[in-house]
Parts: sequence; C-alpha cells; structure tokens
Amino acid sequence: MEEISGGEVAARMLKQEAVDRVFGIIDGTYFGFYSSLRKSNITLISPRHETSAAHMAGAYARLTGKLGVCMASNGPGVANILPGLVVEEAEGNRVLCITSCRRTGISNPDRGGSYQYFDQSAVIARFAKWSAAVPSFERIPEMMRMALRKCFEGRPGVVHLDIPENIMNKKVKAQVALLAPHRYRTIAPLSPAPELVEEAARLLLASSAPIIHAGSGVLHAGACDELEAIAECLQAPVTTSWAARGALREDSPLAMPMIHVKLNHIVRNDADLVLTLGSRLGETDWWGKAPYWRRASEQKMIQVDIDASILGANKPVDIAVQADIGVFLRQLKQRLMALEPGGRRSDGGARLRKYARFRQRYRQKLDRALLDKRSPMHPAQAPAICGATLPEDTIFVADGGNTAVWANFYHEMRRPGSLLSTFKFGMLGAGVAQALGAASAFPDRNVCCIIGDGAMGFHPQEIETAVRNQLRVIFVVLCDKQWGMVKMNQQFTLKPWKTLLFKSLSPEETINADLGEIAFDRLAESMGAHGERVSHPDELEPALRRCMDARRCAVIHVDVDPVKHMWAPGLIHFKEMHLEPKG
Repeated sequence: MEEISGGEVAARMLKQEAVDRVFGIIDGTYFGFYSSLRKSNITLISPRHETSAAHMAGAYARLTGKLGVCMASNGPGVANILPGLVVEEAEGNRVLCITSCRRTGISNPDRGGSYQYFDQSAVIARFAKWSAAVPSFERIPEMMRMALRKCFEGRPGVVHLDIPENIMNKKVKAQVALLAPHRYRTIAPLSPAPELVEEAARLLLASSAPIIHAGSGVLHAGACDELEAIAECLQAPVTTSWAARGALREDSPLAMPMIHVKLNHIVRNDADLVLTLGSRLGETDWWGKAPYWRRASEQKMIQVDIDASILGANKPVDIAVQADIGVFLRQLKQRLMALEPGGRRSDGGARLRKYARFRQRYRQKLDRALLDKRSPMHPAQAPAICGATLPEDTIFVADGGNTAVWANFYHEMRRPGSLLSTFKFGMLGAGVAQALGAASAFPDRNVCCIIGDGAMGFHPQEIETAVRNQLRVIFVVLCDKQWGMVKMNQQFTLKPWKTLLFKSLSPEETINADLGEIAFDRLAESMGAHGERVSHPDELEPALRRCMDARRCAVIHVDVDPVKHMWAPGLIHFKEMHLEPKG
C-alpha cells in the first residue's frame, strides 16, 4: 500500500508504454498528473496555447511511430485544445489526450451552474476514436488500459480520457499493480490471412498494368522501405494520397508525385489493377471514380488497410485485406519472389518511359518560374531554395493556403516520411506547432516550416515556446499581406474578366481579403529567436545558412509578390476535386 494520486497512476502507466514526453500547459486541476511526470522520467513540454499541444503530439507521433500524449485542464483548457484534436483525428495521428474536469458531485452531469464545466468527454466523443470520463479512483487503471488499447487498435486517431480534479489530485492509500502493455493489449502488428496474400500475389503477376496507390497508412505503419521494395518487384508506378506524399522518394522512376495531377489521372486510368495501401480513397483521391480513375468494372483492386470498415467503402474491391501494411508487404514480397523467377516483373518499361517524359515536361514548365529573379520574390523561389540549401534529412512542414501549394510544387521529397502538413483538414496555423513537435522528436535534424503570413498569424507566440525549449526550427514566412487563396476565389466570383485581364483587383473591389503587415523577423527577435528579412532570391540562401549557424529557432520574413502568389499552380484541380466525379 502507498499514498498515491490518480494523476500519478496515469503517469506511471504512460511510462509503462514508453511515453517519454507529454505536451501541455500546467494547471492546478491536474497537478497530481503533471507533477508526477518527472518522477517517471517523462518530459513535459509546454506551448503557449493548448491547441498547439495537440499538434505537437500529433507530429511527434507521426514522425516517430510512438504514442503522442497531450493534456489540457478543465473548461477553458479543453475548449482551447478542441481544434487541435479535431485536426489530429482527421489526419489519423496516434494521440492520447488526458484532461481534468470538475470534481465529482458537481459534474457528469452538471449540477447546474458549475464553474468551468461542460461535458468534455461527450463533446470529444463526437469526433474522436474513443472518449470517456473516469468515475472513481479505483477505475483509473482499468480505463487507462482501455484508452491505451484504443490508441493502438485500428486506424490511428485521437483517444481521450477525462479525470475529475479531485480524483486526479487527491492522494489515497492504494496498491497499484502496473501491467506490461502485452498483458492488456495486442502488441504484434496485425497479420493478413495467408490465402489473401497468395491470391493478391497471383493477381498482381497476372495483371498487365498494375499500379500501387499509397495512403498515409503506409507512413503510420513505417512501411516506406517495404513499399519501395514491392514497387521495384512489380515495376509498378506509385501514386499517393496527398497525406502520403513522400511515402516513396520522388526521385524514383516509379514515383508519380501528387503534384503531377494530370499524370496521376493518366496513370490511374491506364491501370488494370490497383494495389491500394492504407488509403480510404477519399475526396482528395477523387473517391477512386472515373474520369479520374478507370471505372471499377474495368479495373481490379486489392485494398489493404488496418481498418476493416474502410475496405471497399468508396470503391469496390476484388480482394479486401485487413492487416498492417508493413507485414502485408513483407509477406507479399516473399510470395512474389516464390512465384516469379528473380522476384521481379520484366515488363512495364515503355509505360514508365512515357510517364517519365510527362513528368519531365511538366517539371520544365513549372521551373520557368524559377527564372524570375525579381523583388519582391516569386513564391516558387522559397521552397526551391530551401530544398537546395538545407540538408537532405531536413523535416519540412507546409502550412497555409497558396503557400502550402507553392511549397509542395517546388520541393521534391527525397527522404520518405519527412513532410508534415494537414492534408486532410487544411488547418491554417497547425504547421507552427507541427514543426515544434518535429524538432522535439528529432533535435539533431533541421526542421523547416514554410508558412504563409496568414497562417503564421494564428500562433506566432509559439516562437517563444521554441526558444524556451531549445527547439531548432526555421520558419520561412511568405508574406503577401492577403488571404490569397480566398482572394483569388473572390476575384473570379466578383469580376472574372477583369481578374483574367489584370491578374488582380484592388482592395476596394474585394471583401476583407487584405491584411496589414507583421514584421515576423522583428517579432521573432523580440522573443529571443534569430530573425532575417529578405525580398530577393539571392538573399534567401545566405539567410538560411545564417539561421542554421544560429543553432536556435529562426524566422525569415520573405516578401513575395502578392499577385504571383495568388496564381499558385494546380488550383483548378483543387476546385474540380470538390465536385462529385461523374463516373
């Protein structure tokens, strides 16, 4: 028997799960929890806003494959973390959120007039994988185990456990038995049925034009090497969902990067068989429908996913496999090598050469923008120069509307799993904390966040968080002083012909689309970070090198041409994507 608080029980159980850091802001309502983290050798990293804690935990989980843990205090703290949790659930990141709530007796349900109270577990349950409130000290171990089981089963997402402040903080005499994870949840990745692996291998070898479509499940499973091996074995082109960009290095001749939108349509229509890995074939994948994909009646599909509920949900399948992507691909490779001499298909060369020529022509068209050396800078220059200057293992974060588009179209992914964004939710400002989570996960790697001034304006205070926690992030803020993507839509809605003719309208002709200036370099310096301001392409590389040499958080304010910034590549496809395909 020992005297122990409910919060310390939770902290010890996290330690059993090899959790080494928690992200969140301190508050007296869960002192029993966060004060116990240090005893368990768990580091507490505190941002300036709770929603940033959720994004830091999500980025940490996505990059490391570990459990990301965040915390928030009852009432306002939980209200603040809600946006971050919504995003991390949408992105499918493995996040456990532990919150305090008001004491038992006045909450769950509200007695009427309780201070700083709302039904936190019920609200979060509406979008999370699982959410519950602990009713008593005795049930903490049981409900923590349930929460941890939910974290590691099925598709990753947000799991939430709400613990009343009196249960969290009060010490009681108890005997707490801690169980090793394997005693209350599965720890081995889910294996596929052998007969389905065999059937998939034979179908793939019999096809004339197979392709692989990789979703973010490949990244969550840490299966990028296995993906490349199977693609090589099949000589199959690889397309990806937006969220899986970089699952295969983009200098591979088999990679069909998502920025080549028209080429992706061609590849998916040429294919007679698709091996879909960890993708829901959702809206950003055009639902897997014609005319962007070949009709299901003409195209077979093998779909592999950890979540059985998504198998065949948006496009009919011929073989549905519930399994961990990495385990499936390793077993598939063994069967392919057994069935095919040399373990590699010999055909497909002509098809790949056709796709390579398409890629080259489009890349040359895009790169004409890099010939523009005027000031203020063409926005294409920033990601191109960052990619060429920073080390290959740099983790890149893309945030903003048009800024995220420019960042994706002008940065080639050569290191799998080194890109963060909110591809499924498009949340402005999340990239600030994602970058901090990345730096926390890999303190010895460079982290570069290319972000718009609108998005940076959501959470600039987290620069101080980076400085305080010695997180080395370089924020490259593209400043055009407008809500560029929305402004472009407004202009075409209000005065389409004038927009086409003059490329832009005056501020008086649009609705609240223009912003004032924030000098982000000076703002950064006021918080102890390194600051730079550039407006010409020739100034950016030396500024980046000075930022790396500074060995601390740095911010580069980049003045970009506001008109050119609005005309980002591929926006017509983004508009079409929101329309239901006809096929």
